[in-house]
Amino acid sequence: MDILEQNADYILCLKPAGVISEEPGMPGLLREAGCRQVWCVHRLDRETAGLMVYAASQRGAAFLSRAITEGRLEKEYLAVVSGDPGNRGEMRDLLFRDSAKNKSYVVDRMRKGVREAVLRYETLARREGLSLVRIRLETGRSHQIRVQFASRGFPLLGDSRYGSPVRGDLALWSCRLRFPRPDGKGSVDRGVPPPDRWPWNLFETGLE
Repeated sequence: MDILEQNADYILCLKPAGVISEEPGMPGLLREAGCRQVWCVHRLDRETAGLMVYAASQRGAAFLSRAITEGRLEKEYLAVVSGDPGNRGEMRDLLFRDSAKNKSYVVDRMRKGVREAVLRYETLARREGLSLVRIRLETGRSHQIRVQFASRGFPLLGDSRYGSPVRGDLALWSCRLRFPRPDGKGSVDRGVPPPDRWPWNLFETGLE
């Protein structure tokens, strides 16, 4: 378990792909690594890897949950997609979550179970028919990045659930978190590069 920073209020760590964010997944692994108290305050899909923050106290849990609600916890991702989505843009959709199929869909009207999803992206590099994109989430919907890009014909590499012809690990990495410190002493701004393996090593990510 890669723990990058730990104090009385929060734990910054790297979630491996294939592990769920909630109990008994990541919290259990963190306790095994010596973290006495762990509260899950945000989530990544099981298949998604990268940077996460967990609360280590009730104060930290309340503070971080409030920061998420107020939009003061900012999340950025890197993804490798098939095709070229253009230099930059905004994606705004209505998403319906089918829990029985564990899949989300873009729909054309609001109804029960439908929620708005918004993200902004910038294409950082292109190579071999693939694009490296940096994504900032404005909302946090289930499978949001995956379904929004796939619905426009740019599935994430390795995402067979949403139409990628390439099998393998999902090319989606939680690369940066920004949030105010619960103790009021400034803020956290932490970036972590993806692993040095294909397809990430086709590109320069700009993160060290």
